[in-house]
Amino acid sequence: MTDPNRSAALSQAGVPVADAVPGSLDTGHGGSVHKLRRPGGDRGQRWTSAQKPQGPRRRRMPVYAALDLGTNNCRLLIARPTEHGFRVLDGFSRIVRLGEGLSQTGRLSDAAMERTIEALWMCRGKLAQHEGIRTRIIATEACRSAGNSQSFLNRIKREVGLEFEVVDRKTEAELAVIGCADLIDSDASGALLFDIGGGSSELAWLDFRGGRPKNRGKTASSIRSWQSLPVGVVSIAEKFGGVDVTPEIFEAMVDYVAGHLRQFRGREKLRAMLVSHPIPFLGTSGTVTTLAGLHLGLDRYERAKVDGLWMRSEDVDATMRVLLAMNYERRMGNPCIGRERADLVIPGCAIFEAIRREWPCQRIRVADRGLREGILISMMSEDRVWKRGRPPRGRRGGPNAG
Repeated sequence: MTDPNRSAALSQAGVPVADAVPGSLDTGHGGSVHKLRRPGGDRGQRWTSAQKPQGPRRRRMPVYAALDLGTNNCRLLIARPTEHGFRVLDGFSRIVRLGEGLSQTGRLSDAAMERTIEALWMCRGKLAQHEGIRTRIIATEACRSAGNSQSFLNRIKREVGLEFEVVDRKTEAELAVIGCADLIDSDASGALLFDIGGGSSELAWLDFRGGRPKNRGKTASSIRSWQSLPVGVVSIAEKFGGVDVTPEIFEAMVDYVAGHLRQFRGREKLRAMLVSHPIPFLGTSGTVTTLAGLHLGLDRYERAKVDGLWMRSEDVDATMRVLLAMNYERRMGNPCIGRERADLVIPGCAIFEAIRREWPCQRIRVADRGLREGILISMMSEDRVWKRGRPPRGRRGGPNAG
């Protein structure tokens, strides 16, 4: 008998129920090109609507997919390598709030698991549309810490057919670095990358003074120090509240995060480097991209205008002041925030503000990219798809291949 929930998802995705292995959903990414900077070049990645034509004798590149199940979001990206990057074929992103209530109960709730299962059916359908796809499927903080996460992952494997790899915090930080490193200028002596998540936040100090890796998949080797904070937008919102946030509550949030930042190895050395060798900050998270959208005054969120945007410290200050003055209803009505993030954006700003106070920085670059791109780049680099004259050597198979 056909599962009515699954059938509805497949119908929404435009996949015939009789033929489907399960459902999918639109993403708005199809056809765009992710162009990686050549080693030593100054350009960051670009998204365009055209792809360079392939010659008739050129071997068709394999398809890769990255699926990231976080505490707040479920995200999928499917891409095919191009000469200097990759072309996005399809993608999916949905706020599932898998970690909702986790900080109080230590367990994933039934409602959160059901929301996530529904989203994963959508992802499974998109994967099923590509034969011979090479994938990496990861889960992060919620599945690292929940007492019932293994039974939930077993259920996903049994019902949806997807087998997750629960990555450790170091791997999560490294993948974020790989996914965002192309936004670091070639002449920079380093960078501080931070990824504000739902249940945890990762920081990585990159030091290029001894040389910068030419292989885009090896950028994480330049990490001098890293830290995974056991705080994210969902856990902070559950601890302090995210709806009615007074200035006093906001400062309490910042102080709470600052206490965790004091454990960062090399904390004082990083502060000294910022004086002698100023390095940019690189932020990848919904918090930072939301601030960028508000700073630009966008009527609707536009990735092309946000990804790679430079913001000065005073721009961040001014935008945070505006955001903190908004009540919950205004946040819900803002097109760059919306109903699903209205209670999470200020907790995210508190994490960001704690980082800025710990290590003052004059310039911050916004990245609308991260783990998924890092997974794709690392797999393609491992398969040497950008080595001229060498065909990809990666394994290929079903949705869990690789």
